[in-house]
Amino acid sequence: MVLPSVIYEDDVLLAFDKPSGQLVAPDRRDRAGENLMAIVRAKFGPGIANVHRLDAETSGILLCARTKPALDFLSGQFQAKAADRVYHALTAGTTSQDAFTVELALAEDEGRPGQMRVVKRFGRLSATRFQVLERFRAFTWLECHPLTGRTHQIRVHLAASRLPILNDDLYGNGAQLLLSALKRGYKGRANERPLIHRLALHASELTVTHPVTRERLTLRAPLPNEFAVALKYLRCYSAG
Repeated sequence: MVLPSVIYEDDVLLAFDKPSGQLVAPDRRDRAGENLMAIVRAKFGPGIANVHRLDAETSGILLCARTKPALDFLSGQFQAKAADRVYHALTAGTTSQDAFTVELALAEDEGRPGQMRVVKRFGRLSATRFQVLERFRAFTWLECHPLTGRTHQIRVHLAASRLPILNDDLYGNGAQLLLSALKRGYKGRANERPLIHRLALHASELTVTHPVTRERLTLRAPLPNEFAVALKYLRCYSAG
């Protein structure tokens, strides 16, 4: 496993641009599986710890602390909802709303370990604010602001809104983004691959208060190249 790109580093903080498909920490169903924190600690020392998590399928900013005081200070910000997070998602489906907020109680699905479901009782309240950035004929490009930090929160909220994230194997509808469906006369159908073949969710921005300077610090992870390519073709051939 290759160490991902470092997007910020100082004496107490270290942030990576985690690729899709990489576990942050050992999975409870696979404790021995490869994970990002194992290679981070092998390179930077055993005292480093991840401040938060990302789903294995989600790419983007992962913030780590190099000292225990920094970890405690940053963890407190996440618990107090003082860390501002911005994600971008490409969804299968469209909406007439320019902005909307989803508030639902979530709990683990006992029939499908590792998945979450919406419940009416005994769940944990979750909230996400969404902003439509662009509409296409069958897809929507969204900015997502999670106000809480539940497992799979953005994925479940969008699925519940009939806007499942593209290529979501757990909550999606099986839709694919194919150039042949956008471009007339496309001739490569025999061996065509989707323009995006991974979960179309990216952690783009994170703002926290620095544990030493006490100033607000904003970290950014650029969109993966396949997102940029997909958006280029959607804008060219499928503008809403």
